[in-house]
Amino acid sequence: MIAYVPEDDVEVPPAVAELAAGEPVVAVWRNELHGLTFRLGDGPGRRFVKWAPPGSPADFAAEAERLGWARRFTTVPEVLGLGGDGEGGRWLLTAGLPGRSAVDEQLKRDPATAVRAIGEGLRAFHEALPVAGCPYDWSAPARVARAVELRRDPAHWHPDLRHHGSVDRALAVLADPPPVDVEVVCHGDACAPNTLVGADGRPSGHVDLGALGTADRWADLAVASWSTVWNYGPGWERPLLEAYGVEEDAGRLAYYRLLWDLT
Repeated sequence: MIAYVPEDDVEVPPAVAELAAGEPVVAVWRNELHGLTFRLGDGPGRRFVKWAPPGSPADFAAEAERLGWARRFTTVPEVLGLGGDGEGGRWLLTAGLPGRSAVDEQLKRDPATAVRAIGEGLRAFHEALPVAGCPYDWSAPARVARAVELRRDPAHWHPDLRHHGSVDRALAVLADPPPVDVEVVCHGDACAPNTLVGADGRPSGHVDLGALGTADRWADLAVASWSTVWNYGPGWERPLLEAYGVEEDAGRLAYYRLLWDLT
């Protein structure tokens, strides 16, 4: 399963309709956990609500906390509300930010602009957030422990990773992480859709910070560059790394892509 912009009719949960208070409601994203993101209203005052169905592992309280912390240092959404619908569904309401997603249809037709914005935006994000003051951890050891717990079925791995063959062989690779290159506060889900791009083609903010925490910068770079293939086609991984300002490190890219997929 992949995340995507819904093209079919989407039933609006009652809690989302209530939050909209009569404003137009548009489904703008469906994720791999069956969660939905809705835009409420339009223009500068638009808001966004993330909704997770009953049983979803999405932790909106953790995301709201991280957004509040990160907002002191960089441009991320303001949290407006957090709650549930009484039937097990949960929601997170945030204010809109200037710009549009880097996978907006117009930007998908202009991948050079989108990829440059993602790379530059990720570098600015890493430089803005202080490692010393960050209370959240996204390091390899903590995530490897999660991979051991999950033991994700190889049938569900990305095709690029199936050469590892078995869970045990993949976990053996993860048990030996590369030395940390540069520790930063990572975004935690640096896929292309989570960078916003302004009318000038420059990065204007970041969304979806539920996994934010300290880690090697390659934990973000591996996913950000990999996601260019999914969203723009082949040939854009190196331009993203160039926009960030780093030489390709094939070993770290491979390690952190495997860690991403198994967690």
